[in-house]
Amino acid sequence: MIRHIEFANIFNFRDVGGYAAHDGRTVRWQRLYRADSLCWLAGDDLRIFRKLRVRTVIDLRHASEIEKVGRVPDAEGQNYHHLPIEGRRWDLAAYKEESGVARFFADRYLEVTEDGVGNLRTALETIARADNAPVVIHCAAGKDRTGVLAALVLSLVGVSEDDIVADYALTGLATEQFISSWRTRHPEARMWAGFGQAPAEAMRFFLGDLAARHGSIETYVTRVLNISPATISDLRGHLLTEPGSDG
Repeated sequence: MIRHIEFANIFNFRDVGGYAAHDGRTVRWQRLYRADSLCWLAGDDLRIFRKLRVRTVIDLRHASEIEKVGRVPDAEGQNYHHLPIEGRRWDLAAYKEESGVARFFADRYLEVTEDGVGNLRTALETIARADNAPVVIHCAAGKDRTGVLAALVLSLVGVSEDDIVADYALTGLATEQFISSWRTRHPEARMWAGFGQAPAEAMRFFLGDLAARHGSIETYVTRVLNISPATISDLRGHLLTEPGSDG
């Protein structure tokens, strides 16, 4: 199966299928995708997207981002959910080079788990419903807000921390394209040192810190997000293959 789906104007669209879960099953392909901003879909890109028969799009961006650049094009039978999960805007002036980009990112992701409780809950409940699949979750670059939600999903279905970290770090394959696109749009602006990066350590720090704070990722999801055991069971039921199946 293909993990990375190639588009001309979208750089970080990929399937999260194929990862092994702890019970011998694997994440099914073509059920959950993660992406950068879908507002750029047009022409051949839009035709490629339509072939995926996406049923549900979860947009994690701020309303101001949508107002500025738009949202995924409407399609018959496609549900759209605007669920912003980032409360505090990033204060790049607070970034300390000695602490590193990974630590800065991880701290921002922890803020999302504090500020985005309601919409994180809705997003997980939406993904857990089999009749909503295939689902695409996306933000602007498909790595930070999308990375947090993808990590929660993969953790709940039993994917190992190493694989969750590796999945997050795949965004690094698109970093040069993000930088080139940004410089084209902002030729005179100064670029922040961490722009477009997805260091594996950032996700490793985040997962470790979230588990340390709450006891485990699943405890955070059940006690803070108030996700029911039945919802977690539904999530695993339709995102995971049967034992011995390729998905």
